[in-house]
Amino acid sequence: MKTTRNSAWPRFTCLVLAICLVAIGHVGLAAEPADAAACAAIANDRERLECYDAVAKRGQAKPGTEPFQQLGAAPAPKAAPGAVQPTALSVRWELDPETKQGPWVLRPQQPLFILPVRYTNKPNESPQTPAHALTSAVPLDNTEAEFQLSFKIKAAENLFGNHADLWFGYTQQSQWQLYNGDISRPFRETDYQPEMFLLYPVRYELLGLTGRFVNLGLVHQSNGRSDPLSRSWNRIYAQFGFERGNFVLLVRPWYRLKENPADDDNPDIEKYLGQGDVTAIYQSGRQQFSLLGRLNAGHGAAQGTWSFPIQQRLMGYVKLFSGYGETLIDYNWSQTTAGLGILLVDWL
Repeated sequence: MKTTRNSAWPRFTCLVLAICLVAIGHVGLAAEPADAAACAAIANDRERLECYDAVAKRGQAKPGTEPFQQLGAAPAPKAAPGAVQPTALSVRWELDPETKQGPWVLRPQQPLFILPVRYTNKPNESPQTPAHALTSAVPLDNTEAEFQLSFKIKAAENLFGNHADLWFGYTQQSQWQLYNGDISRPFRETDYQPEMFLLYPVRYELLGLTGRFVNLGLVHQSNGRSDPLSRSWNRIYAQFGFERGNFVLLVRPWYRLKENPADDDNPDIEKYLGQGDVTAIYQSGRQQFSLLGRLNAGHGAAQGTWSFPIQQRLMGYVKLFSGYGETLIDYNWSQTTAGLGILLVDWL
């Protein structure tokens, strides 16, 4: 059984997450005094002066730059008189000088949501691949819970002549058989996706849309399980971001990095997940709609979401999916699912 290669990934990603959170907390929070009164209590003249300087700089910081505040819907910075207001896409990806927040600030990437209820018309009770198959079926409930975490951290900015930023990202999606007491309510599947990418801000017109960025990245995705449930793959990708008004289009072709056939848990994954995806996002006031699609020789998929305000910053969330590959364990399994819950962070 191959347990070492994939089972190490959850520990690795959790370690990276812990280090990032500690580093961000130290840089963004611990170094800042509570207020000027705290500075006055410092006996050493040099340290007291540095404390006052830190308080003054904090008061001049851009709105919404606290590290953990970046996971929320941070307001767009105000443009100078006569300047163009930054767009939601520019704020999310820091594409313009006035939207730059600097390195080591925790920022959202994909949506962060909690779905207490997710229903599928066809649970995958006997997941299998050309390499592995279960010897017996697992009795699954049609209804379970689902949640997703996703963030990114900029490691460096203004590289290569002030044109590129280096980012690290992490996305985790979990399906939980919360209502299945017969099998002790296990987590049915958790997919871990660390990645790194270079972002190049651009500006050009194409078919009525404005091209705003190109990402060049490397992404690993696995479920951290042992045979026969182990699933994983590695890809390089390019992502193109376009916008027009309240509409955003993300186009992402990818190429799978080949593995040794003896170690490949899912050799036919490209047959089902294809060579890329397209995501369209439309924002109307506080509501947001998205549609993600993959087209691939009859094994495609479509996912639609709708977020809407419930009260103040609490948002409702509806997620619909139909096709192959909603999760790695289901990459070659076709189903239709519907989920309802709350949203903490949306696409924009």
